[in-house]
Order: sequence, then structure tokens, then C-alpha cells
Amino acid sequence: MSRVRNLRVRPDLLYVASGWSTLVTDVRGRITGTDPQGFFARNTRVLSAERLTVGGREPVPFSTANVQGHAQLSYAELGDGEALPSRAAYLLMERFVGEGLRTRLTVVSYAQQPLTLPMRIHLAADFADTSEAETGRRLQFGDVDASWDPGEQELLLTYLRDDLDRAVAIRVRAEAPVRYADDALAVEVTVPPGGSSRVELVVEPVFDGQRLAAPPPSFTGPVDAATAAGARLARELTRLSSTNFDVTAAWRCAVDDLTVLPLGEPAGPTAPMAGLPIYQEIFGRDTMTASWQALLAGPTMLADSLRLNARHVGRRIDDGSDEEPGKPLHEARLGPVSVLGLNPFSHYHGDWSTAPDFLVFLGQYFAWTGDLDTVRDLLPTARRVLDWIDRYADLDGDGFLEYHCRARSGLKNQGWKDSDTAIVDEHGRVVPNPIATSELQAYWYAALRHAAVVFTATGHPALGATLLARARALRRRFHRAYWMPDAGCYAMALGPDKQQVRSVNSNDGHLLATGIVPTRVAPLVARRLLAPDMFSGWGVRTLSAAHPAYNPFSYHRGSVWPVEAGTIGVGLARYGCWAQLHRLAEGMFAAAALFEEHRLPEVLSGLPRDDAHPHPGVYPNSCSPQAWSASSVIMLIQALLALRPAAPLRTIVVDPHLPEWLPDLRLEGVRVGRATVDLTVRRGRGGRTSIRARGDRIAVVRRPTVQAMAARRHRC
Repeated sequence: MSRVRNLRVRPDLLYVASGWSTLVTDVRGRITGTDPQGFFARNTRVLSAERLTVGGREPVPFSTANVQGHAQLSYAELGDGEALPSRAAYLLMERFVGEGLRTRLTVVSYAQQPLTLPMRIHLAADFADTSEAETGRRLQFGDVDASWDPGEQELLLTYLRDDLDRAVAIRVRAEAPVRYADDALAVEVTVPPGGSSRVELVVEPVFDGQRLAAPPPSFTGPVDAATAAGARLARELTRLSSTNFDVTAAWRCAVDDLTVLPLGEPAGPTAPMAGLPIYQEIFGRDTMTASWQALLAGPTMLADSLRLNARHVGRRIDDGSDEEPGKPLHEARLGPVSVLGLNPFSHYHGDWSTAPDFLVFLGQYFAWTGDLDTVRDLLPTARRVLDWIDRYADLDGDGFLEYHCRARSGLKNQGWKDSDTAIVDEHGRVVPNPIATSELQAYWYAALRHAAVVFTATGHPALGATLLARARALRRRFHRAYWMPDAGCYAMALGPDKQQVRSVNSNDGHLLATGIVPTRVAPLVARRLLAPDMFSGWGVRTLSAAHPAYNPFSYHRGSVWPVEAGTIGVGLARYGCWAQLHRLAEGMFAAAALFEEHRLPEVLSGLPRDDAHPHPGVYPNSCSPQAWSASSVIMLIQALLALRPAAPLRTIVVDPHLPEWLPDLRLEGVRVGRATVDLTVRRGRGGRTSIRARGDRIAVVRRPTVQAMAARRHRC
């Protein structure tokens, strides 16, 4: 099989982001006026073109790279071969992204005589929504007025719509007077021999009368709340090293990406966006899932994600946004299409998984930190979420959660797989709503168990006991309704007729992760997940390759999601299915090695790993970086260690099983409760893995999970 390295998602573009702002350029660092390039603030494109000439010619960038996630530096050559000798002068283009954008254009001369160069900068803004720029299809339009203030040396571009208050101010700082004519800024740049001269553009969006400041020119220090949150994370996150280069590189890329994805929201500064460029927004389940999967690297993100989600729990019944009292937020976008009500996503609650997820992740946060103060602060939200599930989530009272959509342009499917055609029957037909998908029942089972612990720990043991009893009843009820003995796996869902949707799919990995699967059938489920039609060699397909609706480049009908690998990996470790876990982890780390910086994209294709497919490709509109693709790397390492924290007991329970291709791991700075511990794990010649812990105030106990011990006689 041929060796592939340095694949890039969206290879013709570079993305620089901080918080709610993103700069999208071509690979040379230019904003050419082509979709989806531009500078976006709060999901609105406030700079759609920036065309530069110096000395009557366009500079030719020959080296461009992003710096620290929020900045970009380009070097460009100036010269026409006659008036300006080739390589006599260069242009440095420095860009710094915060709430606004600062661009510094510095002409550096190596000529022996002074240079006088006319510089022209054509600027445009179209105030397109991020989604419009991404698809190239405009849903909202308006003229743009340009006004020039020569005293302030500032250009104001205003979107002429009565129902949308959007503008952008572009201030110019230069050593010579600046003129504005024919949609372009013009300035004479004079450069002394061996010297330099700079022109600076300060781009500041003006939304609803509020001016968003451009950041200071800094490649290293925090420039706004988002980069400050990222810097905080960078100091806290666990470090990993291994003699396996690909695992080390994948971990480093993952934690680096998590430090550049915080939104910087006041309610939870380190809570990450879902991914760039499409999901730069508050995304309830994605934010919490990524933060949960990354707990081995540190708990701060999950604390902030829980707080951020608690801030946006539904308060009323609103069919237009699928909102109900106690129902968590699914998505919140700030762009024109959402603000104008052309889609419901200004505050959209159309998801059934976020509610049980909140309860699961609150319990997980407590297990990792023992932080009762934060748990008590979030307890009222937990009660509201429980109440929503009891009142609204089980439509017909059959004991299963089934979703439906009320918003006119909302999401049809509101489980983990939320694309419109994700849930199909065994004949390939789209299943109508309401639908009770299998993973929702598993999340609800885990939510009941984690909520029981949380409420018991905070002084409500009777409620805790009731929730545990409900969990046990749900587990029995679920297996009877969803198990398909002839297939050795569970149905994807129950349809509106309460009949099984008999499509083989990846949801079973979520079931293993929650523990809802009886130990006697868990090995069957694990083997089915890793069968050739389900396991591509890189990861587990969302839908079997043998299914009539299979499409390897679809969103949820046969693609491979790295985020699922993390969750499935924990499920396989829970039941002691080490052979399957090792195959899954090897495939995912091998996939990471294909990509630039070992960065896993949002979605891989489901094509098989064979000589005909030396790399799988990606879903065409994949995000990269993607928060929960980064977090899946961290969770796979946790799965290989079978690490379970018990912070209230000052204990970490482990059962490490390293595969042959991963002979050692060293983790520095694992935080459990108030303790910090370093773990060194090695695989011996006979295959047994040893573990050595260094730290105080915590015990490290080696013990298999209860399910793994019970499943031994059934053999994965």
C-alpha cells in the first residue's frame, strides 16, 4: 500500500480563527473575492475582498503560514524586473484575528536607493452569512454604502437593510496621506535604502451600534477572551509522549486544536465551538461531547461547557425553534440568515440527545473532579432537564425517547445522526417521524445512572434510588425491544409504528459505551461492529456497506466519524473487547497520520482501507479542525488504559492493555480531583501492560471493569 502524508481538508484555503471570528484566505494569504474567502465576525462576512497592488503589480506571496491559530504571516516578492529590481523589496503581510481584524503591510527594502511605490487596496464587504459563503447561495441581499472620512482616515461600509444593523469600519494607518476613490484606498509608500514602511488596516465590525475592536498585533500573547481562554487551556492540558510517533503527533495536534477552538463566551470561556468553518457557534451537544471526551487532558472545558449549556436551557414553548421548558440548546448562530429568521438557528433547540448528555456529563465531571460546588450550581439545570425529559421527550409514554420536529425549517432527525436521510430502514427508505433511535435510549440510561450519583452526592438519596431503579427497568425494556438476535446487533431505531428499523449501523458502539448492553451479548455486538461491512479499516462506518442506502461520502449513511471512534473505544474497553479496540485505535491513528499535522477531520469517507484506496478521502464539506475529532484522540488513549476516575474517593482505576504497535505511553499532568499524577505505561514482551504512577494524594488501582470481568466467559 502506498504511503500517504499531509492530506489537507479544503486544500485551497487557510483558516485563522478566534472566538466568533474567522479569516478565510487562499493558500497564499489573499482574500480574492471568491467564496468562501473573507473575514467573518459573528457568522457575518464583513470583508469579502481585499486586492492589493504595489507599484502597479500584485505582490506574489511565496511563503504563507498560520501562527498560533489566531494569526497569519505571509512573505511576498515585489518587483517588475525594470523599475524595481527583482528581490530588491519584499512585502510582509501580518494578520491578527480577534473580534476584529488587524492587517499590517510592511514593505522591506534591500535596494541601495530610496523606493517610492504606489499602493492600492481594493476592499469590499457583502455581509453574507457564513452558510451563504460556504454554499455560494445567497438567501438575503442588500446594497452596501461606502463613506470615507479623510480626517479619521476611515472607510465605513454599511449594509443597507432596515431589518439588519451591520457595518464595518476600516481605519488606515500610514506614514503618508491616504486617499479613497474607485472602491480602493491609495497611498504612496516611501521606503529608505535598507529600511521599511508600513501600512496598517484596522477592520472593526459594527453590529447593532457596537463596535468590535481589532486585536493588538501579537503572534504569541492573548488578544481577546477566546485566545486568553486558549492560553489557559494550553497551560493545563495533559502532555503525552510515546515511541509511537503517530500517536504522539495526533495527541499534540488534538490538544493544540482544542486550545484554538474556545468561543470565549462569558458563561464558559473555554467551551469550544464545534468546528471550522461551518460550526463556529454555540453547539450544545458537540461542545459538551468534545469536552467530555477530552477529560483525560483536563476538566476545565467540560466545566465551562456545562455552564454555557445551563445558560441556554429552554424557557417556553416555541414551535418555530423547537423550544420547550427545560430543553437544552442545540445551536445558536449569529449570522444574518439566522437573525432574519430565514432559518431557526438563532436559538434552536431541535435535538433530543443534548438533554441526557447534560446529565451524563455532569456525572462524569463529578467523577473526574469531585467538585461539589460546581455540581450544586448546576443542579437546578439538571432538575429542569430531567423534567423536560419526563414531560416532553417520551411522546407516547412507552418508556422510550422518541423525537419529532415542530419547526418549519428545523431538523427532521434529532438524535446523534441528525441529517435528514440518516435514519433509513433495511430497504433504504427514509423513516418518518416520530423515531426512537437506539442511542437515545442508551444516553437516557446513562443519564439516569449519572444523575442518581449526582443527586445522591448532593443530599437527595431518595431521588437517586428512584433514578437507579428507572435505569434498571429501561435496560431490560430496551434489550427486549431493540435486540435483533439473527443479526447479532441492535436495531437502529423504533419507527412510528414501534417496529424495529433493522439497519446495521454504528449506534451499537454508543450502546456499549453507556453499559446498557447485557454482558452476554456484548462480544457479539463488538464483533459485529468490526465486521468487514462495518469497519472500513480506518474506523466504524455509520451504516453498513451492505445496506442499500450505503454511500461512503454521505454524512451519516456509511461515512466514518472520528468522534464515534472515541465513544466506541470506551465501550469496547468497558466490556474488555481488547482485540476490537486495538483494531479500531490502530485504524484511527493511521488515519490521523495521513493528514497534515495528524489532524483528524470531521468526517472520513467509508471507503475500505486497501490497495485501491491508499487514503479514504473525506466528506466533501468536512470541518477541520473539529473539536470532537480532536477529543476522540484523547478518549481513545483513555480507552486503551480503561481509566476510570473516582475523584471523591481519591482514586483512579485502570486496566491498561496496549497493543503491539503502541509499546509505551507517558502521560504527564493527569488531573483527578485536586491531585495531579503522571502515568507511565509499558507493554512487556509477553503482551502484559504495566503501569507506574507518580503523584500524591491519589491511589491508582489496577482492576478490570465489572462488565469486562462478567464478559470474559463470553469472549470478545
